Amino acid sequence: MQPYFAPYAGYFRLAAASDIFVIYDCVQFPRRGWVHRNKLPDAAGQQQWFTLPLEKAPQDTAISAMRFSDDTRTRIETAAQRFPDLRDQTVPLVAHLHAAEGSLASWLAESLIMTCRLLGLKSEFIRSSDLNLPDELKGQDRIIEIVKQLGGLSYVNAPGGRALYQEEAFRQQSLELTFLAPYEGDFGSILHRLQHEDPEQLAAEIVRQSLPQAA
Repeated sequence: MQPYFAPYAGYFRLAAASDIFVIYDCVQFPRRGWVHRNKLPDAAGQQQWFTLPLEKAPQDTAISAMRFSDDTRTRIETAAQRFPDLRDQTVPLVAHLHAAEGSLASWLAESLIMTCRLLGLKSEFIRSSDLNLPDELKGQDRIIEIVKQLGGLSYVNAPGGRALYQEEAFRQQSLELTFLAPYEGDFGSILHRLQHEDPEQLAAEIVRQSLPQAA
């Protein structure tokens, strides 16, 4: 799964459902996606975009090659005046945000792992950019190669992936393809929810909906 900035709770069902969570950062950075931005409530309680400050890069740059801008910390401190969720640096995820620098993918990986540990989720995390995948492999062939390299027997994906993968292609490689059911719950950022809800109850919500289904 591509790494997202403080995604909704349903994203973390993949960590609850898997032994190894592969951070899919070897693909092109989506400039209008959720990798580097999310919506948080402003001081008036209205949902507004907060975007991580990044260096400019060519359009075809991979997520793994994106970097924070030199003025990231100053810009985050300024943004914290608009977003109450970004002010309290005693909150681990907030402190991690205010310390952002260097590689975006490395920072996102640390953020996702930190969130899982706060929720009590134990999945191992691996970045796809560390696997030296052949450039010619695309789409589901690339996913199948990742599973095989890691010695996996099955692949679980979010429900939106049903249109991207064919069960027969996985079966031919002796792999099982499964998907999570559509998420039922709050789609707000986990950064906000962890500051306003009990982590144990939030984790229970995630785990309860993490049982994979056959393709």
